[in-house]
Amino acid sequence: MTVTAVEHVADQQRPDAVHTAIARSFPEWHALVSKSFVPLRVRTHNPEHFSGRLRSRVLDELSIVEVTANGHSVHRTPALIADTDRRYFKLNLQLSGTGLLVQDDREAVLRPGDLAIYDTNRPYTLAFESDVRILVLMFPHDVLDLSAESVARLTAVRMAGDAGLGLMISPFMTQLANNIDVLSGPSGHRLAHNAVDLLGTMFAAELDRLGAENPHADLLASIRGYIETNLADPDLTPARVAAAHFISTRHLHNVFHDAGTTVASWIRARRLENCRRDLRDPLLGARSVSAIAARWGFVDAAHFSRIFRAAFGEPPSTYRRCTP
Repeated sequence: MTVTAVEHVADQQRPDAVHTAIARSFPEWHALVSKSFVPLRVRTHNPEHFSGRLRSRVLDELSIVEVTANGHSVHRTPALIADTDRRYFKLNLQLSGTGLLVQDDREAVLRPGDLAIYDTNRPYTLAFESDVRILVLMFPHDVLDLSAESVARLTAVRMAGDAGLGLMISPFMTQLANNIDVLSGPSGHRLAHNAVDLLGTMFAAELDRLGAENPHADLLASIRGYIETNLADPDLTPARVAAAHFISTRHLHNVFHDAGTTVASWIRARRLENCRRDLRDPLLGARSVSAIAARWGFVDAAHFSRIFRAAFGEPPSTYRRCTP
């Protein structure tokens, strides 16, 4: 375990080790929070007597952070957003104390066991009146198999830990917070991604509960499920997707247009995300890049390398070498 003070001792042998950082003053906390997540503006009513602690683990591009601190608030402003390229979602699990999350003209009061999602690419405020302990899971937009537009309907919406899927998922996330030390190696990477998959299931159920404002919502969900099941087929085309749902390709394109994307870009994004995940999976280290690409429907290795680099900033072979 690494401890910083802010107490800091780097562990070069364990890039995925638990890092514990303790801030004994408010300026230290301000700097620590912005460094650990995304740039934030931080405030407190009692800066003279403030302390906080972060225990974090980074697995792949997923950050799991346990936050324990005195009362304070964090603010993601338009100016700070303008300086950030990568887009992330943050999942907040309230472990103790009470929190208030504000985003997209919605407010959610969070009590122990409650969960809420928010988007680092839009302004938000997260405030705690008194001492608090929370778990934050931060992950890129493209890790979820839901569109950012769909998730935008759930930002700053309280998802109760004592009802529906929250009865199962909130205790699971609580156990992640309590056992962050054991999330290591291949099993830790997979468990972290499994947590995101569970959250995606919860978000989909919550979207159903909120009701479909989009008249194509049920059809879109069915189409996306079909695409996810058939991503490995290189012959997965818009025409085939449309035929499987007894609609015209024109209607298919209209459905995706209403969701702010295209069917081709959705298929490509989901294939790339699955390839990215496999390339970072230590259990698949012996599998070649071309085999991983073919597994998700990319039959042309050169084409795959080009679009992977365009999406993630580096060739797949380089990306794999950077795996912790």
